[in-house]
Amino acid sequence: MTTAPSSLILASSSKYRQELLARLKVPFISVSPELDETPLSHEAPEQLALRLAIAKAKRVAQSYPASIVIGADQVASLHGKPLGKPGHAAGARAQLQQLSGQTVTFFSAMAVVSNDQVQSIVVTTDCVYRTLSAAAIVRYLAIDLPFDTAGSAKAECLGIALMQSMHSSDPTAIIGLPLIELTRMLAKVGLDPLEPPPLFLAIPHT
Repeated sequence: MTTAPSSLILASSSKYRQELLARLKVPFISVSPELDETPLSHEAPEQLALRLAIAKAKRVAQSYPASIVIGADQVASLHGKPLGKPGHAAGARAQLQQLSGQTVTFFSAMAVVSNDQVQSIVVTTDCVYRTLSAAAIVRYLAIDLPFDTAGSAKAECLGIALMQSMHSSDPTAIIGLPLIELTRMLAKVGLDPLEPPPLFLAIPHT
């Protein structure tokens, strides 16, 4: 027999994911999952994103077993190989030079844990980067500082200007939290954003 969840938790410290989740007008808190994100040997980008999204949700759910917990992770891929976070300006510049004119696939994975039950999905976004001049790359890096972002492009900021086109079933997936799919998954555990908030929903103490 399951019990009603008492709160909604986003297992992420990302301000961009927090801003996306806030669009659903449902009260929530964010808790960092503190997880080792090192890829496994020969792990495909899609598998890596999904494994980490589920692990993040489960890690936070251990501390909040009565809550609905959302985990998310995103991995960028070029020609089937994962793109790491550049870490510094030189790395980001080299990465954007590599990606200029190329199609990069972003795997946005998400998991919802409630009452020990796990829902998960991966939404793909294919991004065609513009052909970028050296000057454009330098200017972009000075503005967005995307050194902690795989693909060296913050699509939620000026990074959108690096793109020639995007193709995805969910327009918010590129930012890291596919809201169309999340709305469907939350409805399955009794939390439909278009319905009145459940009486049990509350903000937990941290």
